[in-house]
Amino acid sequence: MDEPVTAIVPDVLQDLLQAQLRVVLCGTAASTVSAAAGAYYANKQNKFWKILHETKLIPEPLQPHQYRDLLRHGIGLTDLVKTHFGMDNQIPLTKLDDPRARLSASIAAFRPKFLAFTSKTAGQKFFGGKRDCGGQSERIGDTRVWILPSTSGAANGSWRPEVWHRFADEVRKKT
Repeated sequence: MDEPVTAIVPDVLQDLLQAQLRVVLCGTAASTVSAAAGAYYANKQNKFWKILHETKLIPEPLQPHQYRDLLRHGIGLTDLVKTHFGMDNQIPLTKLDDPRARLSASIAAFRPKFLAFTSKTAGQKFFGGKRDCGGQSERIGDTRVWILPSTSGAANGSWRPEVWHRFADEVRKKT
């Protein structure tokens, strides 16, 4: 009897991780625009790059194609779901056991000071239930965990930059 063949699905965007990061920012999954561009947060309507500069987490504005430059500022990037892309409601979030374990293992291995989910959806799916934005009581090892409001243009109605500013203030205090 033949063994079943399991296809290995490549990551849509490669993780941007290394040791001694201040922050790892984690989305739910790459958007369709980001997948096509091969760069994180590439949709022109997304406020991600603007808020990173506005909060002074990065000293100069960057464009999506410059995402690798975030490492110079102690910031890494990943997504909860690495093998699919699209809007949050298009991602097979019911199959998150492996992504949760993968993310936890990455954070435990690289040990950033902070892990911040860049949407309430990503944070809630990671924790498996309803959560508010802000600092969370749980940690992954010594890594503090935050849930931030989505920077997506599709989430403009729930945009709260003050939470991003509070997060940046905490990062500066602890790093």
